[in-house]
Amino acid sequence: MQKQRVVSGMRPTGRLHIGHYHGVLENWIKIQEQFDCFFFVADWHSLTTEYAETSGIKGSAREMVLDWIAFGLDPNKCIIFEQSQVAQHAELNLILGMITPVSWLERNPTYKEMLDNIEQRDLSTFGFLGYPVLMAADIILYKSTRVPVGHDQLPHLEITREIARRFNHLYNCQVFPEPEALLTETPKLLGLDGRKMSKSYNNSIYLSETAEETAAKIKGMVTDTQRIRRADPGDPEQCVAFNLHRIYVPQDKLDEIIPACKNAEIGCVDCKKILTQCLNERLAPCRARREEIAQDASFVDDLLAEGSRKAAKVASETMLEVRAALRV
Repeated sequence: MQKQRVVSGMRPTGRLHIGHYHGVLENWIKIQEQFDCFFFVADWHSLTTEYAETSGIKGSAREMVLDWIAFGLDPNKCIIFEQSQVAQHAELNLILGMITPVSWLERNPTYKEMLDNIEQRDLSTFGFLGYPVLMAADIILYKSTRVPVGHDQLPHLEITREIARRFNHLYNCQVFPEPEALLTETPKLLGLDGRKMSKSYNNSIYLSETAEETAAKIKGMVTDTQRIRRADPGDPEQCVAFNLHRIYVPQDKLDEIIPACKNAEIGCVDCKKILTQCLNERLAPCRARREEIAQDASFVDDLLAEGSRKAAKVASETMLEVRAALRV
């Protein structure tokens, strides 16, 4: 039985933090075992907001792909490629843009939210308004049947489904399947200061940083703000650091820490030392692997070039069908 196809991409933002890992990458690593997977560096998408300053995109892509491979994405089990190296993405984006009503794009909740919240850049561009069309092209170009998304991303996927449906209807064909959601549970990971973990907040623990850097960050991490003195009882549910304990500390150890915290039998300093040890031990093998593959300056470029060739072969076959449907 032929595997269902999954397509997913990530904008190149540079080194990944543990929020990226648990939010996206960990799931990719699992589904590469079950599906026919295409994972890509969404560098064209970066231009929707970073069009005025593009110098960092290439380097950020390389750092990101090093993290992908070091932490378990396997190019022997999936196709890993760079969006900009497969010209058919831009070609299909152009064609789909011709048939997509502007009203569909204007109702996109992310479009409205980012217009309201990002003031330091001018986002009143055709590319930013039309980024869901490019996203649809990315997905249906490979005839993806499943797309890994969280519940908050379902409106984005529905636009892709509508565009695929409209193309098939207009040209009386069945070139594109309507991809279904592959719903994933994304743990809410808080940063060092209690806000969402984000590079822009400078509150992240990076996959590729040293154990010493991680230890220093956790040492200064916010805990239970209501626990003023060592002798005061704590509440793990109100502790920012405990958000990471749940992920990295073994359950038997958690069963000891929780009552000890509530009874003031363990202090925040000692509790964070346990977290530091467990987190660093978990990440150590992947960090070592990353350091090893980063020694080869051509590793990422070669990997992306090979993956892009494979992706382009599939994409070109789809575009033959698209052109036949359009009769152009």
